[in-house]
Amino acid sequence: MKLWNKTCAAEGERARTSDLKQTVTSCSISESVMEQDIYSNGSDHMERMLLFAFLAESSGCEFREQLPSLQSQGVLCSVKDALCYDSDGELQTDGNRSGHLQNGELVPDPEVNEAIVRTIAAQLAEIGDQLDKQIKAKVVNDLVQHFLNENLPREEITRCLSQAVEGLARAIPSDLEQEKAMLVLAMLLTKKVANQMPSLLQRVFSTTVNYISQHFHNYIVRMLRE
Repeated sequence: MKLWNKTCAAEGERARTSDLKQTVTSCSISESVMEQDIYSNGSDHMERMLLFAFLAESSGCEFREQLPSLQSQGVLCSVKDALCYDSDGELQTDGNRSGHLQNGELVPDPEVNEAIVRTIAAQLAEIGDQLDKQIKAKVVNDLVQHFLNENLPREEITRCLSQAVEGLARAIPSDLEQEKAMLVLAMLLTKKVANQMPSLLQRVFSTTVNYISQHFHNYIVRMLRE
């Protein structure tokens, strides 16, 4: 009887240990997924749509055929969730619109019209094509190395992108207003990094959306309203 009790106790302990390992593994996977998914509420769907359209409209986009993979990988899922089409095919919102702070109050963003986003993206892509040759290879190569470093926290990789954009904005003469120039440069760097290393497309796309959402959200809202 004592031997049987000891055997049962040992088996119970092994079962609890196994369950604990499975729980830890599950938590680790969940945390890893959360670390990769830097978007949680879809409030940046304008930025995602704009960057996607910019890349699609840009000349010399060598990974164009891979762009649909952003949708299949869920990078653009919040756009689909936050928006819907009416019976006439017009893009509408479902009430979960994002907003921005103005004078300390939350102001709803305008409804996102896909046609307007594509038009603006095409205009920005044309500017990007003009600036393309002025970006030195070292800037792109350095960014590629940062993006290849999987241990680099998302805040750090975003900071690296921000520094690259700011450096280019200072170095490249342009008649553009500063916000527009920096927005174009950020999206242009996305294209050039992905051109050099297509496997980085999802990560660089997500990082750029995060960056422009933080710094140029209100500017994009104003463009959509004009």
